[in-house]
Amino acid sequence: MTSPRTDWSGPAIFVEDVHKSFGEVRALAGIDLVVERGKVLGLLGPNGAGKTTAVKILTTLLAPDTGRALVEGRDVVRSPEAVREIIGLAGQSAAIQEELTGRENLEIMGRLYHLDAATRERRAVELLERFDLIDAADRPTKGYSGGMQRRLDLALSLVATPQVLFLDEPTTGLDPRSRIGMWDVIRELVSSGTTLLLTTQYLEEADELADEIVVIDRGKVIAAGTAHELKNRVGGDILEFSVVERDRLAEAAEAIGFLSEAEPVLDAESGRLALAVGGDGSHALVETVRRLDALGVHSEGLGIRRPSLDDVFLALTGHAAEDEETAVTSPRRPGANRRR
Repeated sequence: MTSPRTDWSGPAIFVEDVHKSFGEVRALAGIDLVVERGKVLGLLGPNGAGKTTAVKILTTLLAPDTGRALVEGRDVVRSPEAVREIIGLAGQSAAIQEELTGRENLEIMGRLYHLDAATRERRAVELLERFDLIDAADRPTKGYSGGMQRRLDLALSLVATPQVLFLDEPTTGLDPRSRIGMWDVIRELVSSGTTLLLTTQYLEEADELADEIVVIDRGKVIAAGTAHELKNRVGGDILEFSVVERDRLAEAAEAIGFLSEAEPVLDAESGRLALAVGGDGSHALVETVRRLDALGVHSEGLGIRRPSLDDVFLALTGHAAEDEETAVTSPRRPGANRRR
């Protein structure tokens, strides 16, 4: 393992005003990022936001057009080999060789990092055990499940014990159980002191794992903070309920519109309504019951909840993280079209 630069006292990752375009497409429009050692930064945004481009620049797979990016004080443009010595990367597509066994994949990666034979063998066993793959160690990986392949891919990124780890949507395509298992593995890595930059479309994933979250949209950083800080930007509690008579949804929305400066978010298909109501959710709940009863509108599932990061993304961007085109009718995401 390469030691940190003794003359570098800055953060593990430092990105300043980085731009990157592909022809007419502007992937990054001047982003800034800072990740302190031993911390997790969640880079959050939809497909096409620029997350993967940022990761490729930081891992020396792409050069920025302008701006500066440092990993443990090493410049990704001027010293790419020095950067590659201290990082690990698990991308969206698994890097495994499916005709080889799990053990063989790990040992080949060790050779690429110039580890001696004894170290390669030891690291392979350690990682197979750590990722619960030891029973499948000598089976061809083409027979592994999707969750097993993702765990092996993460293990490959750790063969050389990197100081800084980049995970580009590591749980994409996994079932909920496998995703939670991957979260446990990531938490273990962070507890051992690894610095981590995690890109994700799953807002609950960033909420679970990240010390700080940066929201990126169309190549720009639009917000940064802890999950708690970002949720507070929505404006307090979320009132939700379904209208039994679907054709009365708009009538119900109009009846409770006075409760907030935010516009209600409606889903005509399900009859669901959501509204950011500020800090006094109990008052809004009582008033909603009173207004709906007076109109004779029947509701189901009426309640108050704290805002999620889904709500945050919609409030910040006007569209949902997973689907820009349909977000305006998506329930559970109040805060868009907020009156100024």
